[in-house]
Amino acid sequence: MTDADAAKSAGPDGAAGAGVSAAARDRFMRLATYASVAVASTLILLKGAAYYKTGSVAMLASLVDSGLDLLASGVTLVAVRQALVPPDSDHRFGHGKAEALAGLMQSVLVTGSALFILLEALEKLERRSQIEHSYAGIAVILVSIALTFALVAFQRFVVRRTGSLAVMADRLHYTGDLLTNLGVVVALVVAGVLGHRAADPLIGILIAGYIAWTASSILRHSFDQLMDREMADAERERILKIIAAHADVMSVHDLRTRRSGTRCFIQFHLELDGAISLLAAHRIADEVETALHEAYPQAEVFIHTDPAGLEATGRTEPA
Repeated sequence: MTDADAAKSAGPDGAAGAGVSAAARDRFMRLATYASVAVASTLILLKGAAYYKTGSVAMLASLVDSGLDLLASGVTLVAVRQALVPPDSDHRFGHGKAEALAGLMQSVLVTGSALFILLEALEKLERRSQIEHSYAGIAVILVSIALTFALVAFQRFVVRRTGSLAVMADRLHYTGDLLTNLGVVVALVVAGVLGHRAADPLIGILIAGYIAWTASSILRHSFDQLMDREMADAERERILKIIAAHADVMSVHDLRTRRSGTRCFIQFHLELDGAISLLAAHRIADEVETALHEAYPQAEVFIHTDPAGLEATGRTEPA
């Protein structure tokens, strides 16, 4: 399962975050943002020096990507800090959508980097200029690959335990960096060492295409959260099974779900025997809510109880 699957299908409050306390989630997410800013800053210094030495457009592509990654990681850091602020009187449903807003900003930045790299690659393809100091560039990129791989592994760990959209989007950046860096190594070897000058800009164009595809993935997941898209069908079925498992539940209707950051919201109408007392209905609703919280620890659950049969007849009160 990919991180996108974990955040979308399993969800922040389902398998992706089961067994993790709220404090641990917050700590993991903060550490992930600090790590990404630190790695991006280091990579910019290394790649800037390597581009100055080599003049490679593929190296430039990787440098620009890392520069925008630093900016995006800074946005992620701010967004995660805001998303983790508890609900208040002005934001009763919390601040989780700050993550989705950060994802939108990241997608714009990543798309811009892809266009810049494409233009540079096309210009370099026409000039066919020689790459210098290829071995120094290769050494820098190998170090970059090692640092990026370690960061991606840690971000993967965090996403699987928090379901954070912002960290997932950041991880997509750095996964793209891994492929970008591998492409740069190939370009430096083929163009700089073997002398096939066209390879460098052509690989730069391929990198730009991959980065643009990454941006579309980030945009899609962010848009889904901002538009309150329903959880996946399999997840909704899981919720309905949990509700129906209670012996006193006769039916359920109007199930509505949505996500906001690392939290999800579950709302439905619970049909119970119309002859039971209000106290008994309250007890059953509490037990259903508890069962849902066992599967979705960070969920907000809203239950409206109805006498069984009202939905089918269209009545608003018992006969």
